Amino acid sequence: MEEASRRIVDLSHTIESGMITYPGLPAPTVSDFWSRESTRGKYAEGTTFQIGRVDMIANTGTYLDAPFHRFADGSDVAGLALDRLVDLPGLTIDATSRSGRAVDAAAFAGCSLAGRAVLVRTGWDVHWRTPGYAEGHPFLTRAAVESLVRGHAALVGIDSLNIDDAADLSRPAHTLLLQAGIPILEHLTRLSELPAEGFRLHAAPAPVAGMGSFPVRAYALV
Repeated sequence: MEEASRRIVDLSHTIESGMITYPGLPAPTVSDFWSRESTRGKYAEGTTFQIGRVDMIANTGTYLDAPFHRFADGSDVAGLALDRLVDLPGLTIDATSRSGRAVDAAAFAGCSLAGRAVLVRTGWDVHWRTPGYAEGHPFLTRAAVESLVRGHAALVGIDSLNIDDAADLSRPAHTLLLQAGIPILEHLTRLSELPAEGFRLHAAPAPVAGMGSFPVRAYALV
């Protein structure tokens, strides 16, 4: 790919102190562990450092769910193979003209899904950090998820509060996708800047053992 033709699209929300990702979950606190002022005089004149501290739960901002998020014997984020998270051929599904909240299997009909990062664009990211983000969010139906599993998608993402209907406590999307070893990306943004095809997705979390979810810097190379 020629450098002049390459475009990078950032698909992640910025993590900020005090922001709410999901109702009922605590906001992160971002602070200095070492401030520049506190290090003044510890090094050569004019030399200062900052070491930051972030106190947060794993499900903050744009994050990836590994099988361990749903299943005790599933892989955690540290155990996921990088070839399931980076340099994946991408497919954007435009679900902005859906009728109602649900994105059904018809949205994926005729699509080549195998080995691809399938990103569902609902347009819901326009409500990020507003009360409306948590109210009536779009989601994937069980039939839609079954089609993604049958099609052997490598990864599935969505620009919404939850890939499942929050009112459905059986969580079919998380259950079926993670059971099949298909990682999930939630709270994506700027999917409108992606073409339907012709991009590569990168979305690797820090390899933290014992975590079922963790924030990512998701981006696409177009």
